[in-house]
Amino acid sequence: MAPLRITVWNEFRHEQQNPDVRRIYPDGIHQAIADGLTQELGDRISVRCATLDQPDHGLTEDALAQTDVLFWWGHMAHGDVRDDVVDRIHQRCLAGMGLIALHSAHYSKIFTRLMGTSCSLRWREAGERERIWIVDPSHPIVNGLDCESFDLPHAEMYGEFFDIPQPESLVLLSWFQGGEVFRSGCTFKRGKGKIFYFRPGHETYPIYYHAKIRKILANSAVWAAPTGAVYHTDSRHIPEFDT
Repeated sequence: MAPLRITVWNEFRHEQQNPDVRRIYPDGIHQAIADGLTQELGDRISVRCATLDQPDHGLTEDALAQTDVLFWWGHMAHGDVRDDVVDRIHQRCLAGMGLIALHSAHYSKIFTRLMGTSCSLRWREAGERERIWIVDPSHPIVNGLDCESFDLPHAEMYGEFFDIPQPESLVLLSWFQGGEVFRSGCTFKRGKGKIFYFRPGHETYPIYYHAKIRKILANSAVWAAPTGAVYHTDSRHIPEFDT
């Protein structure tokens, strides 16, 4: 029995260039996400981090072969991601690797390729309150939340129209203080791979420390596990993978 193998990828540029971001995420956004996953799932998972400026962006053939679910956080350097690495990730997704696209990863090369659309949207950075509604309470991504909605006190606004294909499932819907709404939690399938787009998580707000956000991220990792995996959030179960 082997743990679910997760790679958390981050540009890791904002944290090095902006002291305000570094103050919130001193070890990088990737480490905050990895810590949350470990907090929720413990030794049932194995987590590694990779960043843009590592060789092959930390996503070599071998690294991806050892990844069951890839978390992707990108914002200011989408264009710096090499196309041959994107090709590699794309093939792994089609073969069954899960992908969790976070916040501005809607504009990442890998997400736009998988969606086949511009993935454009409306946005405004004003630190407004966001209310996140659970619109599919039966979906495993929201297991254990035990609420109809929850608030983030400060968030960057993303608004419709969001140019994505029709999601397989709409799990979460956001309302912002300015009145906009946004499809904040959407699932897709491409080939054998599962994809979850999850909007909350701007670099200047401590959103990845929020307990419910961490629960959703952990649930999404379990949901996106490759076909053939037997995996449960109940601590009495350990993941098993077909070989």
